[in-house]
Amino acid sequence: MSGAVADQAVPLVTAAEEKIAIASQLQLTWWRLRRHRLAVASGVLVILFYLVAVFADFLAITSPHATNSARSYIPPQTIHWFDEDGSFKPHVYALKGRRDMRTFKLVYAPDPSDKRYLAWFVEGYGYELFGLIATKRHLLGIDRGVPEDALFLLGTDQLGRDVWSRLMLATRTSLTIGLVGVALSLFLGVLLGGISGLYGGAIDTVIQRIIEVLRSIPTIPLWMGLAAALPNDWSVIQVYMAITVIISLIGWTELARVVRGRFLALREEDFVTAAELAGASRLRIIFRHMVPSFMSHIIAAISLALPAMIISETTLSFLGLGLRPPAISWGVLLQDAQDIQALALAPWLLVVAVPVIVVILAFNFLGDGLRDAADPYG
Repeated sequence: MSGAVADQAVPLVTAAEEKIAIASQLQLTWWRLRRHRLAVASGVLVILFYLVAVFADFLAITSPHATNSARSYIPPQTIHWFDEDGSFKPHVYALKGRRDMRTFKLVYAPDPSDKRYLAWFVEGYGYELFGLIATKRHLLGIDRGVPEDALFLLGTDQLGRDVWSRLMLATRTSLTIGLVGVALSLFLGVLLGGISGLYGGAIDTVIQRIIEVLRSIPTIPLWMGLAAALPNDWSVIQVYMAITVIISLIGWTELARVVRGRFLALREEDFVTAAELAGASRLRIIFRHMVPSFMSHIIAAISLALPAMIISETTLSFLGLGLRPPAISWGVLLQDAQDIQALALAPWLLVVAVPVIVVILAFNFLGDGLRDAADPYG
């Protein structure tokens, strides 16, 4: 009997433990992240937002710049999903406008006798998909007629422009500014913070004084001065790039401080000394050996920097210091909602604030999950 027990000895290492032992850091991070349901849900939301940014023109119904005073302040339409016979036929009622003789306002009322059935993959205004493929195909439209006169999912603004279509294009602008701005800030923060912490001495002193000067400048006056310095004859693309660079040059200081502190603690470690003795350059030591050792801190910084970049662009544009019409961003659209009189006539213009709030919360929850998953001591 004892021989049988000895033959069935429990293995020293289980299959699960062996799988964990040979897993890469990326695999371990993914396994831990999957258990953070809120972070996973937030990650899905972030991916959906960036898909909207990529396919903004495809999701738009009408040209975001098309104006028509006859369509001013049309309220959002209700989509009726089923026809009178019970069949699934999404449709909207055509709108009939009339002048209210008491208030002299143009009032729109749906006409149930004039149904406009929704259609998928219809032709509309022309654009370039991915900046390469010329097409006129859009996800949603109407079966007959033109959507400019019949389909207003989120209503229209004062100039009769479709809010839904403008919101799609604004999402692309604001999210790409945040992404490009964080990429530049990440590079500057890691590079300058790494050099400051690794070299020390006079180089460290100069970089830290630059950081202190930048952080001591009041934000709003700085934005106002930089916005006033931008030439009025610049194109939308030039202003876009200028705002991205300006936000990045201001936003790298916090990450640089974090990186410097970690480098001061790591530069005496054995693996750094071994890399120096092996002849590795300073830049290789920074990006190949030291940065991966505290990736969780960088992930946490990025997760906070992305929503901060988006809020910065939105705030700048809302105050008239950033992107200006005809550019379209979340901040530019929110400018239309700062007029109390316009807001009383068209409260649906505040719908632009919803994606701003949702994407900021999603980035923060995702950042918390990524930080916990990437932290080897968590």
